[in-house]
Amino acid sequence: METQLEVKGKNDMGRPSFALCSPAVTPLRCITCHLRTQTDRCRRGFGVCVAKNYESCMILKIFQGGTLQLSYLVCQRFCRDLTYSFQGRIYVHKCCNYNYCNFKTLKYFYS
Repeated sequence: METQLEVKGKNDMGRPSFALCSPAVTPLRCITCHLRTQTDRCRRGFGVCVAKNYESCMILKIFQGGTLQLSYLVCQRFCRDLTYSFQGRIYVHKCCNYNYCNFKTLKYFYS
């Protein structure tokens, strides 16, 4: 991506003044759902969040006995892909960086 300088006339001292032109950036949008079960739609917190600095879309999936129990979708600061076990459950964090990507990946985990 290139940044361009554009001459906008002259300043008070008779020198050229420049405007910095940069491409428009649209904010990252993610689906939110604070409780989604395998057999149901979002039960709590369904909506859209707009990611802020250092945030990406995240889905947390919780498995027990190899079966997906529930999912949690949000905008997450400093997100990183991570899988760990705790008290007989497996927690899988997945992060992504395009609009609604945390919702689009759900079909692969619920089928």
